[in-house]
Amino acid sequence: MYNIKQSPRTQKQLELKVAELVQFLLIKDQKKIPIKRTDILRHVVGDYRDVYPNLLRLAAERLQYVFGYKLVELEPRSHTYILINMLEPVEEDAEVRGDQDTRTTGLLMMVLGLIFMKGNTITETEVWDFLQRLGVYPTRKHLIFGDTKKLITEDFVRQRYLEYRRIAHTDPVDYELRWGPRTNLETSKMKVLKFVAKVHKQDPKDWPTQYFEALADEENRARSAAKRIQGGGR
Repeated sequence: MYNIKQSPRTQKQLELKVAELVQFLLIKDQKKIPIKRTDILRHVVGDYRDVYPNLLRLAAERLQYVFGYKLVELEPRSHTYILINMLEPVEEDAEVRGDQDTRTTGLLMMVLGLIFMKGNTITETEVWDFLQRLGVYPTRKHLIFGDTKKLITEDFVRQRYLEYRRIAHTDPVDYELRWGPRTNLETSKMKVLKFVAKVHKQDPKDWPTQYFEALADEENRARSAAKRIQGGGR
């Protein structure tokens, strides 16, 4: 998922360290006191100082896209940081924001992206396998999302952004998630793919299967819109 070069550590170790850094920044921000780089290095980074700039960059990206916060260096001379609540969503998640908090919209967009990239359906187990790498767990209250399992499997479902159904003949019991009807009305496969590409710092065309599916979806939407216009003109 991440591309940190010239490091002997495993990708999983780096991902866990980024997740740890994100949680540290979120916790420290609760007091609204500027966060010192020395505290970050002492309490989180430790032996990972050689890749600290990359860790901070990846943590900043995750804070923005998943949690709706922007990491800002408040005082460059003293290397202190604050988190700013982003009032405006990024372009690709603007339509699905509605009345939701930007931070929960980031989580929703991540789940929608997972579903699309997995062939338009994904098991709940796969969702949590991914989210746990971001420091988000189904059994723990989250600082930003609260009860994340309820948010995904009840709130987003009730709002019709997601469909959540039990998979027959699974032991242990598992569920599948798909896009709900509201998602198809408020956003598109291309916009979600662009969001995924932005998170991964890649081009949507790097995923040709999903890209051509999204293109076909755009064409279908354009044809449907044209028919509605023609029908309204008669």
